[in-house]
Amino acid sequence: MNITPTLINYYFHCKTQCWLSYNKLNMEHTSSLVRVGTSLHKVNRKRVKEVRFNGFSVDKIVKDYVIEIKKSDSDLIAGKWQLLYYLYKLKELGIIKKGRLEVFEKYQKNTKRQELILDRKNEQRLLKILQEVQELLAKPKPPKAEYKDSCKGCSYFEYCFI
Repeated sequence: MNITPTLINYYFHCKTQCWLSYNKLNMEHTSSLVRVGTSLHKVNRKRVKEVRFNGFSVDKIVKDYVIEIKKSDSDLIAGKWQLLYYLYKLKELGIIKKGRLEVFEKYQKNTKRQELILDRKNEQRLLKILQEVQELLAKPKPPKAEYKDSCKGCSYFEYCFI
């Protein structure tokens, strides 16, 4: 089972979205929020220098850090575990780095930063999360969608609730 960092993010954001995306039902091409994020990456080429490895795209890698950039702080838990998964996959390749989650809030001049380390505790929790994700993705049907405020702007809204 190929679990990507994006699926880890989706697992925390919405388990239904995680399952649907893994099973190739991708609605993100219809999302204006996804288009905004893509545009921000294109506009901020100085800040975002994507690096690809093992089929993953990391926003930026510098001497000591893997940097994941988010357009808002609306779901930092999902971003945290996505970044820790990048660190884990790099560790498997023998590359040890720290992580830095950077948030560029709209209309804000300051960047919010959170430093992350793949220590033993985080790695053990990540392995448990990976097992939970595998169990979710192995199910024959997606979990029933649970409505949250964040659902309003989701590209899967019509699939889940209409």
